[in-house]
Amino acid sequence: MDIHRCRFVPYPAAAINALAFSHTPCLADSGRGPATLRLAIGRANGDIEIWNPSKGSWFQESILRGGRNRSIEGLVWTQDDDSDGAVVQGSLRLFSIGYSAVITEWDLALGKPKRHSGGNYGEIWCLAAQPRPSLSGADGLVQEPPSKEIQTEAQKIVVGCADGTLVIHTTMDDDLQFFRTLARPSGKKSRVLCVTFLSREIVVAGYADSTIRVFDVRNGLQIRSMSLGAGPVGAPAETLVWSVKGLVDGTIVSGDSTGEIKIWDGKTFTLVQRIKSHLADVLTVTASADGETIASGGMDRRSIVYRRVGTSNKRRWAEICHQRLHSHDVKVMACFETKHLSVLASGGLDTIPIIVPLREFGKEFSRSLSNLPQLPPLQSAPRKRMILAWWNREVSIWHVYSRRRIHDENGDTEGAEHKSRKLIAKIAFQGEENLTSATLAPDGSIVVVSTISEVKVFALHVQKSEYGDRIKVRKIEMPISISRTGARLIQISPDSKWLAIVRPNSSLEVHRIKQDSGTKKDVDISGKFVCLKRLARENVKSKLKYGTLGNYDRTVSHIAFSGDSRILVAGDISGYLDSWVLEGHEDLTQEHDVGADDDKSSDSKQGDEPDSDEEEQPIVILGQHWIRNPAAALLPRLPNAPLVLSFRPDMSTPPALTNGNTAVHPTRHNPHPHSHDLPNGEDRLLTLTCEHKIYEYKILAGKLSDWSRRNPVTHLPREFRDTRDLVMGLVWDISTTQERVWLYGSSWLWMFDLAKDLPVPETGSHGDEAIQNGVVENNKSSKKRKRESPREDVQRLHNHTTGAGSRIPDSKLDLGFGRNFRKIKGPESDNSKWISLETKPSPDVEEEEDDDGDDPARTLGLPNIRRGAVQNSQTSGNYGELMNSDGEPTSREYDMAVKQRCESGPPYWSTYKYRPILGIVPLGGGDDDENLELDHSGENDYEFKAGIEVALVERPLWDADLPPRYYGSQEWEK
Repeated sequence: MDIHRCRFVPYPAAAINALAFSHTPCLADSGRGPATLRLAIGRANGDIEIWNPSKGSWFQESILRGGRNRSIEGLVWTQDDDSDGAVVQGSLRLFSIGYSAVITEWDLALGKPKRHSGGNYGEIWCLAAQPRPSLSGADGLVQEPPSKEIQTEAQKIVVGCADGTLVIHTTMDDDLQFFRTLARPSGKKSRVLCVTFLSREIVVAGYADSTIRVFDVRNGLQIRSMSLGAGPVGAPAETLVWSVKGLVDGTIVSGDSTGEIKIWDGKTFTLVQRIKSHLADVLTVTASADGETIASGGMDRRSIVYRRVGTSNKRRWAEICHQRLHSHDVKVMACFETKHLSVLASGGLDTIPIIVPLREFGKEFSRSLSNLPQLPPLQSAPRKRMILAWWNREVSIWHVYSRRRIHDENGDTEGAEHKSRKLIAKIAFQGEENLTSATLAPDGSIVVVSTISEVKVFALHVQKSEYGDRIKVRKIEMPISISRTGARLIQISPDSKWLAIVRPNSSLEVHRIKQDSGTKKDVDISGKFVCLKRLARENVKSKLKYGTLGNYDRTVSHIAFSGDSRILVAGDISGYLDSWVLEGHEDLTQEHDVGADDDKSSDSKQGDEPDSDEEEQPIVILGQHWIRNPAAALLPRLPNAPLVLSFRPDMSTPPALTNGNTAVHPTRHNPHPHSHDLPNGEDRLLTLTCEHKIYEYKILAGKLSDWSRRNPVTHLPREFRDTRDLVMGLVWDISTTQERVWLYGSSWLWMFDLAKDLPVPETGSHGDEAIQNGVVENNKSSKKRKRESPREDVQRLHNHTTGAGSRIPDSKLDLGFGRNFRKIKGPESDNSKWISLETKPSPDVEEEEDDDGDDPARTLGLPNIRRGAVQNSQTSGNYGELMNSDGEPTSREYDMAVKQRCESGPPYWSTYKYRPILGIVPLGGGDDDENLELDHSGENDYEFKAGIEVALVERPLWDADLPPRYYGSQEWEK
């Protein structure tokens, strides 16, 4: 594979200003949190990222796009009870603030604001949500349940303003309304910098005038004002209280601009202890669910953990450890805990969210999540060597030259990096909303961009001049049926004839693109469209104990066209796959749209429709009609949300038709007939889930492909399955001699050769640990792992964690003693045994992780039988009788291809030398002038031998434009 390593795409990752978990921590809950647990991350560009922990996978589900000057400065979740005779927890609701006097509620299912609530007060600086009534205490034991009136009472939200005002809103009746004013502007008008609920009735607020004030929500009165006193010598007269937090026992913790953590008694409101732990301002503090651990972060980049020490009578807080996990200011922290999950999320100006083990701090590694989007904002037109990138309200297009042309122009490669590409077009949008998606036609003629409220189409024309070629961008006026509503996703088919649009409500539309070079308007998109109905699915999460997310689980996150553009697949967050096929053949002699009027085709449809018959008058466009795949209901639900959907490239040549529907003739009752032929090209779809499980489906048959049947997920390399950074995309390298797929994440690149079967892991052990890059080095058998063995097990260090990174090996522990000690009885050392100092994982956690199918012994039987049939046929030389997975003989051409593919060589390969990767897109292989010159010269044969040509776009943090950071007395910039 020929790689162009690119760093010229200036993707601007935004700072993290807010973090919020969707549920309240509860130590009485078992497992790794409820299924609806989410982490919301608010960024400075107005975007809100929704992350799903998913048993430690931590993948980015969706992004709620913001707009110009809409920085997210605060986030809270609420959950109201729906009571119909019995108390049932309702849907989760997300609220945000940002540099305005307005509170915004977001519709997760539509991906846009649901309502705004403002008032006659100043700019909002902070907000907090009233805690829900809990059935468990700080020790995790079940308490007496609260009364039904308290359980059904709507949660309240308190906001602090720049003029010193404290206002309470209520979320009653699925609305957001003003409830009460706690504090009114004083003559000094000191800003409210932070606010929190100490209990359901008490509010604590930190001000910019060196005070912390306590209010009663029930009567709106101020209970106490606590002064922080004078600041250090030479510091400003007023101390800024940046963060305040209440513990379960009523203790108040504050962090201020002096770099101190102050502990206050929640009953007498007096200062109990102060800890000088930071070298600069303390910007955020948070606490564990049991109130025994405190964490803080500040401008000095330190993340510090404190715990109570001493006896029960004289217990004091002490700093346990500090780490510089971030490279810039640590602005926000949020924690969530259950019986088996304990994580701390932190973020700041370095744009990278980091997950820290709270309960096992110092015993487990922290985990850095990617600051780049899960769905790469990159596309390419390989035949024109064009790369499209988008962010915020801007689209840029580059042309990447081939290595041969660069060498011919410069004579050598030195000093030629700036001539390897050229920015040929840049589109800046004047609207307020950030872009949600963009797509570039494979032939480089059309660019389609979308926001949450509109869709725009641009035509690209190449103009030649004496100064070189340049691109002229012209906006195309589109029918109102296309542009009136925004889109989540948009995609142009490989043949540049179809435009698929996923609307905000996850409904799918397909529009026909017609290009006519003989007219002035060379690009035309029909105003009539086909609305594709999705299968009605049972919402399995509709009655969960911890509430629901509404229709958010049915949000379409990925779409993919097949290589011949006749199959379309959509995958949603819940793991369902819907597919449609294009029947008939193109007939340009027919009218552009037949069989439906404007009203019928333009009506908006919901994302989920009941399974019903097709329309009586189907929408036929140029002799073709989109219908639901006959085998769509046979496709199983994926175990997790799909992260990648991609069809294998179609290497076959379609038959040439002089007239699209040669066997169909018009009649008096059917003047515009169309064929009902279904596609017969490549239909194998490769899917990857958030747990790095690879499945390949034959969409037209509704079943797994032969490769996927012979290679279940347990055959995948252990290193690949244990990779923390999730897959972002893939690139195909298909030819007559190889079937390679290149998968990439933000820090890795893996290659799998689908023409070869993966090595079989050993029964009773994870033998793939002895395989490096697909080559078996030492395949020794071992006995089944014992739970109490002192030998460190790699899989155990990876799996049995509290939700962040892997467990730190004993040899690398920096805190305390090891995890095991050796007990010896008598003088003989043989009479000894190892005793673990840690609590063994509970049975439910063991079952949960064993259910993933990691034991090869369970799944080796049937795949080995399938592999044996192929190997026996190849060994005996009877290739004409090779049987496929259905027991049917395959063609002789296919048999000979299988024989050629079974050559020596690794079935997979990996590297970690590229990071962080924004995306990888293919280049070359087209018929433009540059490629034609190379093809006729005969000097670029090495490019074909090396495989495909791609552009690997990196976006390292040191290239990002970050503000200056704080440097301590012993710190120097490298």
